[in-house]
Amino acid sequence: MPDNGAMQTLLASFNDPEHARRYSDGPQRFVPAITDLHRMTAILLAERAPKDARVLVLGAGGGLELRVFATMQPNWTFVGVDPAGAMLSEARRALGQDAARVMFCEGYIDDAPEGPFDAATCLLTLHFLAPEERRRTLAELRRRLKPGAPFVAAHSSFPQSGDARLLWLSRYGAFAREAGADSAQVEKMIATLDAHLPMLAPEQDEAILRDAGFSDITMFYAAFTWRGWVAYA
Repeated sequence: MPDNGAMQTLLASFNDPEHARRYSDGPQRFVPAITDLHRMTAILLAERAPKDARVLVLGAGGGLELRVFATMQPNWTFVGVDPAGAMLSEARRALGQDAARVMFCEGYIDDAPEGPFDAATCLLTLHFLAPEERRRTLAELRRRLKPGAPFVAAHSSFPQSGDARLLWLSRYGAFAREAGADSAQVEKMIATLDAHLPMLAPEQDEAILRDAGFSDITMFYAAFTWRGWVAYA
């Protein structure tokens, strides 16, 4: 669970029903090829997950990836975990009749069922966690997976040394503005991320995945400040 006061305030906004209703606009403007990322994630999971897989989705609020997974894999069932009840409500709405295939769980990884699960994802979430909590969360997630089960993580991860951090954040902002985001909103977001988000470089994130017990870690997605990996329990 995040313990930084400013980060708790940021995360609290996800429990605002109006924010939750508008959530889907954000990833479309701030995360390049977000829908393609969801499709690629489903493809990577399906390489090893069975046709009737039970999939743990950590950070499931909003339901964007759940909607894609459910469409691509009609026999999969899901456990969707998120600390924001308003975001889970939005996920239920977004999924429509497919919501019946999802067990929604309000909380963090410790509140998730023990499993074992056939596959898992954690998208646009881990960058909110400090390194030690990130490592602990991933270890707990891995513990809930069957041996060899696939896991996909994607979040903010980019070079952090010297001027590189600010350069990549400026590129993040430029993409969002070109995608239609309000300039004032973009500047506020960059300032918040720079001041409060415990962002890591990709090599640090990969090391945390290894420390948590995952193997065969491969980066499959890189888009400005975002990275995605597939790994196995």
